[in-house]
Amino acid sequence: MTLFRPGDARAGDVFTDRAFVAAMVAVESAWVGVDLEVPDRVGIAGLDPEPGGNPVIPLVGLLRARYPDLDVHTGLTSQDVVDTALVLMLRDAVGAVRTHLGAALDALEARRAEHGGLEAVGRTLTQWALPVPLDHRFSAWRSGLVDAERDLAALTFPVQAGGPVGTGRFGARLAGRLGLVDVPAWHTNRRPLTRAADALVSVTDACGHVARDVATLSRPEVGELSEGTGGGSSSMPHKANPVLSVLVRSSALVAPQLAATLHLAAADQVDERADGAWHAEWDTLRLLARRTVTAAAQTADLLAGLRVHPDRVAANLAAAREAAS
Repeated sequence: MTLFRPGDARAGDVFTDRAFVAAMVAVESAWVGVDLEVPDRVGIAGLDPEPGGNPVIPLVGLLRARYPDLDVHTGLTSQDVVDTALVLMLRDAVGAVRTHLGAALDALEARRAEHGGLEAVGRTLTQWALPVPLDHRFSAWRSGLVDAERDLAALTFPVQAGGPVGTGRFGARLAGRLGLVDVPAWHTNRRPLTRAADALVSVTDACGHVARDVATLSRPEVGELSEGTGGGSSSMPHKANPVLSVLVRSSALVAPQLAATLHLAAADQVDERADGAWHAEWDTLRLLARRTVTAAAQTADLLAGLRVHPDRVAANLAAAREAAS
């Protein structure tokens, strides 16, 4: 949990330091064909990545000291291990997001069944327009969520095993043992990560659309929707703030810039291993994955508890018709 990001605990162990270490150890284990372990007494502080510029170097030192009879890491390079570990964590994150999207879509179908036929005033450019059934709005939400789910489902998760300068082709063994896809080395071709980032942003886009509509339509002067359990205020106890909508929107506003950073890093690749662009990806991808898991989970809860107020829907529609007559 972090106080800087309300709801971050929903992402659990996705892209945490612990998960990173476990993923790197899984890669090294798959490479030698033996289940390796880091001594329990070694914490994250024992894997300081700063001296060598990445966490693989101290990790390999620990593993070689513990398993002197095994040929740990030989033939791999640090980028192979970091990139494959990122892909393993990314696969877990995508699985979590898809689970939450499924719950969100189920909840949305329930709202459509309950209130989809209700006629409401449509709005364009913030102003009253022609009447629409609520199902029209719900269907727009659904379309975004379904498209995002398809983007995630289309992702593949490639192994990285190019050796010291990316010229090797050693991925078949790793891919088979880790359940990844064997592809040529992509040391300086970062499309596997930008493709995943784009898919994650499609999720936050879709969730942000839902949240924006709910926040707008829950304004007291509109009052057509409300969250099942609104948040409180430290100074105004009468308020029931649309907290889930607010938090989902915050993720949707941040995510595109995180993906843009990954695209910038992809464009700044150089030689056979980038000097900083590669490093810029790790924490950026971590933040994007955690924000997306959290936003998808919050959207599922938002839709499950969403309340439609038919009396306010009818009153606003009547006012719009009167204004147009």
